[in-house]
Parts: sequence; C-alpha cells; structure tokens
Amino acid sequence: MSTSAQPEQPVPPALQTLRDRIDLIDHQFVELLAERHRIVGEVAAVKRETGVPIRDDGREAALLADRRTVASHSGLNPEVTESLFRLVLWASRNRQAQLHAAMPQDLTPRTVAIIGAEGGMGSMMCDLLRGMDNEVLPVDRDTTLTVEQAAAAADVVLVSVDIRETNEVIRRAGPHLGEHALFTDVTSIKQDPVAAMLETSGASVIGTHPLFGPGVHSLQGQRIAITPGRLVDGTDWLTWLMSTLRAAGLTLLETTPDEHDRVMAEVRVLTHFSTEAVGRTMEHLRVSIEKPLRFTSPICHLELLMTARHFAQSPNLYSAIQMSNPNTQEVATAFREAAAEFDALIQAGDAAAFREAFGEVSAFFGDFAETALAESTHLIDRLVERS
Repeated sequence: MSTSAQPEQPVPPALQTLRDRIDLIDHQFVELLAERHRIVGEVAAVKRETGVPIRDDGREAALLADRRTVASHSGLNPEVTESLFRLVLWASRNRQAQLHAAMPQDLTPRTVAIIGAEGGMGSMMCDLLRGMDNEVLPVDRDTTLTVEQAAAAADVVLVSVDIRETNEVIRRAGPHLGEHALFTDVTSIKQDPVAAMLETSGASVIGTHPLFGPGVHSLQGQRIAITPGRLVDGTDWLTWLMSTLRAAGLTLLETTPDEHDRVMAEVRVLTHFSTEAVGRTMEHLRVSIEKPLRFTSPICHLELLMTARHFAQSPNLYSAIQMSNPNTQEVATAFREAAAEFDALIQAGDAAAFREAFGEVSAFFGDFAETALAESTHLIDRLVERS
C-alpha cells in the first residue's frame, strides 16, 4: 500500500514499445479465454444431456498437473500457473452452473412462495428458482399477496425472514399448506423453525441454512445445510430440493437440526463473539486504523479486515444469530474461561505454562493446522497482490 504519491516520470520510448507488445499479448490471452468460455458453454450442454456432474476432481487434478509441467518447461513458476488455472477452472464451473448443466432433464418446475422475497437472501432465492423455470410467488410486507394466500396456492413455501419473526410467519403459513406440499426455510438456526413447521403443517418439512450471505459473487462451491424433518409418503421433495440446489452449484451438507445448531454455536457463534470482542477492544483503546494498516503483517491485516467486515454488516443479523442459538451461553462461557486462562498466564509471565497450553491447542487442531497454514498462506498471497 503506497503511503505517498510518486511524481510521474516520462516513459522511455523503448519501454513503451515493450509495453505495447505486452498489451497485444494480453489482448490475445483474453480472446483465448473468451474462446474457452464459449467451449465451456458447449460442455455444459453435453453434461446436462448426459447427466455428467459439473465437477470432475480427477480431470481437474490432471489438468493442473499438466499445466504445471508445461509451465516448468516454459520457464514459468508452476505455483503461479496453477493459481491462474484454478481461477480459470472456477470460472468454468461457475459458467456451467449458470447454464444449469447439473439440472436433471426430468426436474419438474413448481410453484414456490417465497416469504421475505424482498430481503437479501429471499431475493437471491427468487432469482435462483425463477432461473430454473419455477413460478415464484413473492411475499413481503408491502405485497398484496398475503402469507396465507401464498401458502395455500404454492407447491413449496420457503420462509426467508428475520430469525425473530420466523416462527410467527411459520405459524401463519403452516395451516394453509397441503399435505403434499413442501415447507422449508433458510434460517441460520434449525431446531425451532423445523419444530414449528412440523407442528403447524402436515406437509413435508426440510430445513435449510445457506452458509453464505446474499452478497456473494457466485453460488458455485458455496455450501448449504439440509435438515430433513418429515418426508410425506408419495412425495419426493428431498430429491427435488437437493437437485435444484446442486444445479445452482451449491454443495449440500445433510445433517439434523440438533447437530446443525450445535456446530453453528461452536463455529459461527464463537467466531462472531470473539470478533465482536476484538472490535470492541480496538474501539475502547481508540486504535488508529491507519497505523495498523501501515505496520501490520499480512496475516494481521487479514484479521483486521475480517473484524471490520463484521461491523460493516447488520447488527440485527448478528444479534439474532447469537441470541437465538440454544447453545450460545455454553460457548460464550467457554470463551470467557479460555480468555481468562491465557490472560492469567501472560500476567504471571509463566512462559512454560503458556507453551504447555499452546501445545495442547496445537495438538487439538492436529493435521488441520498444516492445512490451515497452507490455505491461509494462499489467502495472504492474494491479499498482498491487491495491495
């Protein structure tokens, strides 16, 4: 990151000639990428007709190994080349998902009521389902179509409202669903919403939780939790829903409502709680943001970005996530105890005990620590490239 503007210098003619040649090569490179993009469209059509999955791990591994070999023989850095082609492969999968390459030929379009259609996630689900030829009935505070009317008219009812309003909306919609309908939601907790859908309707019930926000640039490779609650005989809603989500490029994680909420407390609630503590501490210390950005290491820069990102989003969302999860108190108590333990070791200057505690945590992470080191190094490299 530059700290001061540098005076412009005239470009020597010889340098300008070389830059012009580089520009020409870059334009040719973009044209080749465009040609590849067109061929990927043909690949998507074949995969949709034949049922071949979008992602082929064996093919991708072989392709990356080949490109690394070609790069080495050409005097190029194989790691940089691999990073470039990983982006190309991601773009290829994303294009195939946009063209619904993974959508089964016999997937029946449905009438889907989306309650909370004007919110971020609701709007995203409207676009996703319309793009697969489903009829979407959008419902929100200012629509003439009511929750009750939409629930009675739809094959599928999807609830996408604030966590604090979810159960109330479910109780309004539930009695109006037919037995052969599907009742689902996208709430970030699962025990209460799934229980409410089971209690208020006789329909099939499948809870979902997208593990991403509506601001993502692509659904390709994003994950979504699936928590089946009830599958009515004579229906096949689980297959329909999973096929629809896979066709959008999503990775599905099937679990139970109880397990989901426990894991979310251990991962999301703990992460959010610690991030909020860091942000509040910086605010109390009146830390100058400009100085850490100038002097921080790349990994600390990344952590600072994630902290600031957290507070750039909705306080209503984060308060609801943490205050609605039934396991929050247990996780928050464990966090405070761990923070107090390390604080006591540092205040006492007990380096031996610190090393022991540090080693215990390292052993807990096991092999994942090495994976985390490699993946975070990749993120750091990408961050440094943008600075």
